[in-house]
Amino acid sequence: MWTKESLRQLVEEKLRGYLFIVVSNREPYIHTFSGREIQCQVPASGLTVALDPVMQCCGGTWIAHGSGNADADVVDKKNKVMVPPQAPQYALRRIWLSKEDEDGYYYRFSNEALWPLCHIAYTAPFFEESAWNTYRKVNQLFADNVLDEVGDREAFVFVQDYHLALLPRMIKEGNASIKVAQFWHIPWPNPEAFRVCPWQEEILDGLLGNDLLGFHILYHCHNFLDTVDKTIEAKSDRERYEVTRGAKKTVVRSFPISVDFETISREAQSEKVAAEIDRLKGELGISDELIGLGLDRFDYTKGIPNRLRAIDQFFVKYPEWKGKVVFVQAGVPSRVHITAYKRINEEIESLVEEVNWKHAARYWKPVIFIDEHLSPLSLMALRRMAHFAVVSALHDGMNLVAKEFVASRFDEDGVLVLSPFTGASRELTDAVMVNPYATDHFAEAIRKAVEMPKEERQRRMRKMREVVSNNNIFKWAADIISELVKLDIGG
Repeated sequence: MWTKESLRQLVEEKLRGYLFIVVSNREPYIHTFSGREIQCQVPASGLTVALDPVMQCCGGTWIAHGSGNADADVVDKKNKVMVPPQAPQYALRRIWLSKEDEDGYYYRFSNEALWPLCHIAYTAPFFEESAWNTYRKVNQLFADNVLDEVGDREAFVFVQDYHLALLPRMIKEGNASIKVAQFWHIPWPNPEAFRVCPWQEEILDGLLGNDLLGFHILYHCHNFLDTVDKTIEAKSDRERYEVTRGAKKTVVRSFPISVDFETISREAQSEKVAAEIDRLKGELGISDELIGLGLDRFDYTKGIPNRLRAIDQFFVKYPEWKGKVVFVQAGVPSRVHITAYKRINEEIESLVEEVNWKHAARYWKPVIFIDEHLSPLSLMALRRMAHFAVVSALHDGMNLVAKEFVASRFDEDGVLVLSPFTGASRELTDAVMVNPYATDHFAEAIRKAVEMPKEERQRRMRKMREVVSNNNIFKWAADIISELVKLDIGG
């Protein structure tokens, strides 16, 4: 099993002398003002939560957009601050964007164009040339910062996600000796879906600037190769999973991302978590009810309305469970400047109110809705106190909420209800699988989770914990580094 120490040894052995740089839109730590005091928060982001332990292990520099209102107050002249604040292990270099840059690059192109383009959730992408121009401008700004950070040193740059599709090519044009890999954290669609993008050739050319391009599952690799074949002049090798464009070769691989299993499992057993469970139960008015849990960003791809309709149907079909089961839906509003996200937030709130009005009795209500930023301690307590957790995404590259739930269950108990449209479903095959679009079947899956005997719950959970333990975040990083070594990078 891969650990922080074994990954550190691999990095020291195989990437000796290389500067290690991670680049992402979102930063792993955000500094904000609370009155006149500065606080440091961990954002609600699966990407940053997954990569932070890797960076703490490997060291180096993380380059990201500085989004906190106190971010500029804590950096040095190179816009850097050492993180994590309690035990600094690596440098965080912040990039500053204007409101106009953030709107065009992040909201209008990344999340109104690329996000719906890549997710099959029946929300149409919206393409606007001014947003595309800003997206290209901001990618170049990231490239300039990477090139400045590298200077004349040897470096391995690890680019994250769909916000920075043009960055690899820009880095290579600035310094061809830099080794560049990118991980695409969301699904890659089929060629017919992708061809509606007016700038599909430029995006593919940007991604083919990588030496190594990673996706969560092999299916997304196939979709990418199919898209390349039908869109641009390039040669795809299906046996080796390689693309050659001009004289440049890009290796395409699947690397299922994961979590820091050992740390999550250990922290779940702390006395602080036990105390937080007691506090939350008192605050939420929960006594001996069975607790269901949903933990999500409020995004239209997460299937939260489908989930709430299934909970409604569960109580319609099985009224004997009223007063005995409560569902906690927790999360934070996301990308509220985008119309589609405003609509999903309104729909979620409306459905919660409707389900509660329909089924509530005396002091009991079926759905407890928490729409605020919760501390890592509170999130851990919610995972630990749940009898079952529901991950009902309509389309998801991986979904780390499912793996975090499994990792937190050191008691080897609890049921995971999981959508087959997540990358996690390929690994967590002992979850209760449910099609989120089929409301009646979804209600039956909830009934199965509620009524499942303890022996079966534990058998399933033990198997899933073994999978997540063996395929943890350090294995993910080690697999990527090992693939780079095969390409004679750092070896």
